[in-house]
Amino acid sequence: MNYLRPERLDALARDYALGTLAGGARRRFETLMRDSAAVRLSAQIWQQRLSALEAATPPIAPPLGNWPGIQRRLFPDEHRQAAASAPSSAPGGWWRWLIPGGARGAAAVSGWTVVGALAGALACVAVLRGSPTWMESVQADQATPASYVGLLHDAKGQPALVASSRRHGQLMTVRLLQPLALPEGQVARLWALPDNGAPFLLATLPAKGTAQAPLADTSEKLFKSVRRLAVSIEPAATAPGAPLTPFVWEGDCVKVW
Repeated sequence: MNYLRPERLDALARDYALGTLAGGARRRFETLMRDSAAVRLSAQIWQQRLSALEAATPPIAPPLGNWPGIQRRLFPDEHRQAAASAPSSAPGGWWRWLIPGGARGAAAVSGWTVVGALAGALACVAVLRGSPTWMESVQADQATPASYVGLLHDAKGQPALVASSRRHGQLMTVRLLQPLALPEGQVARLWALPDNGAPFLLATLPAKGTAQAPLADTSEKLFKSVRRLAVSIEPAATAPGAPLTPFVWEGDCVKVW
């Protein structure tokens, strides 16, 4: 099975980031990540997408009335035992009887917090499993076409920039995942680092956000032997013929198809 086919790799990376890839399939995918920069990059891109989705989604407190049914499904034996020995209408059900009487008042408040967290997690799983059309729409919107893709990291190893260009395109899109601190009179430059030959300039970057830059030729020709990208911060007045300062961000550049 060719795991590096774009549609298969994209689906596996998505499931890995969601946590729904389990067992032997997850272990095989982690082995692939150790051996392949393309697989690592796909997984990191999906993790970034889902992190952005999570950050943009406001938290919703589940109705507390849902808890009894969830409790019965999760802990049927304990629920029956607690109901038979000491039924209670206080929040928390069976676990309330594991707490000494003097602590029950405080525990009732924290218990509702636990209830809400568990109910929210179960609701999230139910939505993902019960709404395949939602996942299909995310996959359709986010699936990467045949492209050259780079993911750069800062000195601490945190993702800092995503750069991509269609395989036969002449336009590069860059998205900064964290802002750049640019001193007065300085600019950030994105460089391609070919296996053989000198680095060449791809784009001058903004301090934050997303930008597009035209390429001197098609991606297929420019990136054929490029496996690394890097960013330097240099005086704006200097000619962009070659990097003049140490790189602040670096990362892999891979072909995804």
